[in-house]
Amino acid sequence: MKKLAKGLLSVALTSMVLGSAMMGIAAPVKAAETPTKITLLGTSDIHGRFMPWDYALDGPNQNGSMTQLFTMIKEIRKENPNTVLLDAGDSIQDNSAELFNDQPQSPIMVAMNEMNYDAWAFGNHEFNFGLDVLDKVSSQYKGSVLAGNIYKENGERFLPAYTIIERAGVKIGVIGMNTPMITDFEKGTDHLDGLVIKNPVEETKKAVKELEGKVDVMIGLMHMGIENENGIPGTGVADIANAVPELTAIFAGHMHKLVKKEEINGVLISEPDKYATHISRIDLTFEKKDGKLVLTDKEATALPVKGADGTPAVSDVELETKLKPFHEFARADANIVVAELKGMNLVPKNEIEGIPTVQIQETPLSDFFHEVMLYYSKADVVAHQIDNDKAKLDVGPIMKKDIAYNYQYAGGEITVYKVTGKDLKDYMEWAVGYFNSTRPGDVTVSFDPKRRASKYSTNDFFGGVKYEIDLTKPYGSRITNLRKLDETPIKAEDTLKLGMNSYRMEALQAKGGALEGRKFEQLWSSKDNTAFGETAGTIRNRAIAYLKEVKKGVYEPKVQSNWKITGVDTTAPERKDVVELINAGILSVPKTADGKYSNIASINIKDAVTKEGIAELSAKVKVDAAKLATVKTKGEFYHQLNEARKAAEKSVTPTTNTQQKK
Repeated sequence: MKKLAKGLLSVALTSMVLGSAMMGIAAPVKAAETPTKITLLGTSDIHGRFMPWDYALDGPNQNGSMTQLFTMIKEIRKENPNTVLLDAGDSIQDNSAELFNDQPQSPIMVAMNEMNYDAWAFGNHEFNFGLDVLDKVSSQYKGSVLAGNIYKENGERFLPAYTIIERAGVKIGVIGMNTPMITDFEKGTDHLDGLVIKNPVEETKKAVKELEGKVDVMIGLMHMGIENENGIPGTGVADIANAVPELTAIFAGHMHKLVKKEEINGVLISEPDKYATHISRIDLTFEKKDGKLVLTDKEATALPVKGADGTPAVSDVELETKLKPFHEFARADANIVVAELKGMNLVPKNEIEGIPTVQIQETPLSDFFHEVMLYYSKADVVAHQIDNDKAKLDVGPIMKKDIAYNYQYAGGEITVYKVTGKDLKDYMEWAVGYFNSTRPGDVTVSFDPKRRASKYSTNDFFGGVKYEIDLTKPYGSRITNLRKLDETPIKAEDTLKLGMNSYRMEALQAKGGALEGRKFEQLWSSKDNTAFGETAGTIRNRAIAYLKEVKKGVYEPKVQSNWKITGVDTTAPERKDVVELINAGILSVPKTADGKYSNIASINIKDAVTKEGIAELSAKVKVDAAKLATVKTKGEFYHQLNEARKAAEKSVTPTTNTQQKK
């Protein structure tokens, strides 16, 4: 009966179709297959953030970590099981990850395996410790490792250029490339011995040809930012996108920028910032047409670890448990005491809240790092920068974490170049471009907004010389009275040995840099194999060695007066009112619109005050704005407002204070 029923039904349906056709009515179309959605997730520049902990500070840091990302990844995998997880490099360096180079396991590899990463493209920092260490660490990883533009001298690829990953019948070709700038970053070391670094644009083209006909879609996993680095062609993924439109999307990295979504030449690009604070997400939708998979839609974004309300993603408990032994090991190392600081704190307290003292005046901290650099390099002049606005080192024990906290560029070294007095001054003029020019009435030093927002601090300090920075003078003419410590003037034609970080020098020599096109003889590097090597040669480790071996565990700084900023009115009576109003939370130090960067404009006391300004600040102090309506300048207003504020505070009785505390 069932067979008979099926037969009759079939005949009936056939008759209906034929009848419909004869009547001009469209026959029912077979339902289209459900579209297939593939989700690609990409991390980059994790730099050792395996747990929500800052090992330099030895304190919690919930801005980003692999354990927090894992919570987010698990949710996305629940939403779409057809998910691919990729990393674009710079994973095993920084935040004490290098402590585990000589240990049986790396916490980064443990985390990547537990999180089930499908592929990892090497970044430049993966090569910081030499090929033996890289092989030892990377061999612990269970996924595919890629570096398509790195070859052996015999012409063979050092690592595969691509891997093919399949999800729900969709074959995804993932092409991995590293920045060609690695040759500059590893100059003076043997870390690239036996390797040849090739153009990633050409190597991507080659990989695409090899993948043609084997995959349904091709994705770039590139340790490069969008724009060319230091103006050098072929060092940014924009060049790759323009040259290789066969790519559907690219996960970028290296430049520590957040790019949620950008499209270049039809290629979708996303970059997840740095330090595991974000994860890039690219969604691809496929449909079958004429028996073939066709990409019908693509979208990109970058998801933050911290929500819009500031709430951080929860750290995955199971992964934290796996990583706990590494966490405890790194914390113990951070707390090793290397010396005792006596006499004075190395960073004075900020005079004005929101304006970091360490960035606007000479401090014993910057002098200390210069002392270390001069001692080991034997240079005439040295330069460095302090990335941490909250730098602090008080009298008492100095631990390893204190050095790392105050000099945050883990890979920073001392490289010595032969330069002229003119080269030095041009570099210094560029450095002090970090500050805004001042005008009459400015009572605070402020920072140029673009320089303030750069990837690294570009406010370089100079040791071994004396100088003044006159902010009333135009950009390029601010360095005055440049001389040696013995007061000998430095002339343009003088020959000097300049010790500094090589990465900064390369940026200065690049297109648009202060020393563009100039070539300098490299005399020495602390990371040279003939010096201290990659790890011991960092400024951090030289500072620790200096305290232990040269200073015998006791450091007592001496106040120096080698440089200062001029051109700011620090004697105006109203300046005191400005300082007190800012520190009381009444007056604000100017910030960028997003609030991310502070002190981007100087506070001026000679400018005319507006009615709106009077009303706003008077309301904060709870003073009748009408009583201050006759003032003309901001200085007059700030003075009267501050007097009113202090008078109001004095009028509050002890009884009222007690009640308020309750």
